Amino acid sequence: MADKSRTWRQWWNKIGPGIITGASDDDPSGILTYLQVGVVMGVRGLWLALLTLPLMSAVQEMCARLGLITGQGLLSLIKRRYNPWLVKVVAVVAVAVIVFNIGADLLAIGVVVERLVGWPRELWIILTSAVIIIFTLKFSYRQLANFLKWLTLSLFFYVAVALSIHLNWSELFLHTIRPQLNFNITEIMLIAAVFGTTISPYLFFWQASEEVEEREESIIKRSLKRFTVTKQGLKNLRQDTILGMSLSNLIMWFIIASAATLASRYNLNSLETFDQAALVLEPLLGQQAYLAFATGIVGTGLLAIPVLAGSVGYILSETFGWQEGMAKPFHQARGFHLAIALAVLLGLFLAVLKFDPIKMLIYTAFAYAMITPPLIWFILRLSSDRVLTKGHVNGWLVKVLGYLALFVSLAIVLFYLYL
Repeated sequence: MADKSRTWRQWWNKIGPGIITGASDDDPSGILTYLQVGVVMGVRGLWLALLTLPLMSAVQEMCARLGLITGQGLLSLIKRRYNPWLVKVVAVVAVAVIVFNIGADLLAIGVVVERLVGWPRELWIILTSAVIIIFTLKFSYRQLANFLKWLTLSLFFYVAVALSIHLNWSELFLHTIRPQLNFNITEIMLIAAVFGTTISPYLFFWQASEEVEEREESIIKRSLKRFTVTKQGLKNLRQDTILGMSLSNLIMWFIIASAATLASRYNLNSLETFDQAALVLEPLLGQQAYLAFATGIVGTGLLAIPVLAGSVGYILSETFGWQEGMAKPFHQARGFHLAIALAVLLGLFLAVLKFDPIKMLIYTAFAYAMITPPLIWFILRLSSDRVLTKGHVNGWLVKVLGYLALFVSLAIVLFYLYL
């Protein structure tokens, strides 16, 4: 028994940025987007989970490898290769969309808790914001990482739901491997939103910077004078990234499958309220379905918002040359920590402006889709630079998948704009 416990702890401690990155991808914005896909497109939307998995894995692996090899975040690397004005444009646009995402997630938390408790959503939005700011400022990187790892377990709620209802597995498998869609503006927007919330720009910045944090922590812990990138280290990085992205898309698949199955049962054509979204959990939990749905939204929101705000901290710090890092206390990285707090406060401001929560969450996903292609292009260029990567450039498969992610995401956005 002791051996099993030791093995579990060793495995748990090995979980790296890839798992947290993948799990945080299924934030309230992602969950509502996947639910909407299941309701509107039905099982025809399942192929999206399969298609995006290798694409997001390749992009995230490139980001992680850049951070591990260079010891610098993604925007710092863009800054080294391109004009400062371009870096600032990228930073402004990325920060704006990420802050909007924070606001959408905070609003989702406020709405579901208000429905449960009855107190105004503004109160819960403020309390959630305060907790996140205090937590990210007070605790170390390792403490934050361990906390976020535990929150990833909340995602398996949706797997349990899918397994509790009668699903036509052969039909689901067929639609997973066979793309089928209607070329109308609603479905194209949903597909773009899926790409935006799955291959999300904030994850690019976050994972690259977290690999830098892991690298620095390793140097201090092992008293290294020089950090050496080994084949085993790159293999572990790749495995961690693929595992994290697989977790993310597995949850996506189960959410779409459950929503598609139950949409026909309840005659839903679209999601307009969180009560309708909670119907996905009703077969498993009955009258407690909304409580479970709210718990999932709060859990995934608490997982994603620190990642989102941390991404803003990294982006602004790398743009202006500030000291950065979750591992650094406030007095050593004031600009970084203040940027995180400001991002949450701006999100709070957006969350109390009475936007429609469902639309705000889905529009956030679509906004990501608009800025994803140029960022993937930067990542492809940087990770193919032999000098920058010290010879550890993209393999042919990663390169093919990376360019495919670029062209598919760009084509979807252009097609939507054309319609």
